[in-house]
Amino acid sequence: MTTLVIGANGATGKELVEQLLLKKQNIKIIIRDLNKISNSWKSNSSIEIIEASILELNKDEIKEIVSGCNAVISCLGHNLSWKGIYGQPRKLVTDAVRLISIAIKEETRGKPIKFVLMNTSGNRNRDLEEPLSFKHRLVVFLLRLLLPPHVDNETAADYLRTEIGQNNKSIEWVVVRPDNLINEDNVSQYETYPSPIRDAIFDAGKTSRVNVAHFMATLITESNVWNTWKGQMPVIYNS
Repeated sequence: MTTLVIGANGATGKELVEQLLLKKQNIKIIIRDLNKISNSWKSNSSIEIIEASILELNKDEIKEIVSGCNAVISCLGHNLSWKGIYGQPRKLVTDAVRLISIAIKEETRGKPIKFVLMNTSGNRNRDLEEPLSFKHRLVVFLLRLLLPPHVDNETAADYLRTEIGQNNKSIEWVVVRPDNLINEDNVSQYETYPSPIRDAIFDAGKTSRVNVAHFMATLITESNVWNTWKGQMPVIYNS
């Protein structure tokens, strides 16, 4: 299997690449700055590195990249800086998901490609009746006004949920929603649920990045796990 990883140089993306390597997967990564990845990746025959900015690639270039891939995992996110939050591109994740999805749909393949999108527990799954308190809804309303990355997370997930949907012949998808992200060295016990079991704003749990990476890698390598969660937005917590 070959997996295309977008956002591989991010904190969770790096963990994901390592988890995929442990599972003996071939990997393609799109990286704008080669200085931000380890030298061990550059010399690893299981990793194909494409030096580019994802949104500067055209559809045909993306089609060539996804050709031969069985899965795509996006760990894209906005840098936590003024430019990263309020600068362009404000719809980095949504535009990348759309661009890749269009390219995949124009590819001729025998079975659907798996698309995993890392998102956030603060984004509600609108396919389900996920209860939210008034104060939670108020904070989300303010986040939409003040923090463009939150809107980007919502619209990226909604693109898969509504534009790709549940019965697309080219793409099957899972949106992974970790709670408050933390750094840990090793994979530990974690739990996954269809919807949040805690309030993501007022009673957030913790999810280690390495556990998120392990879950995403497991999704694309173990068919029973994929079949459990495809077309859904599982929430993941450390046990």
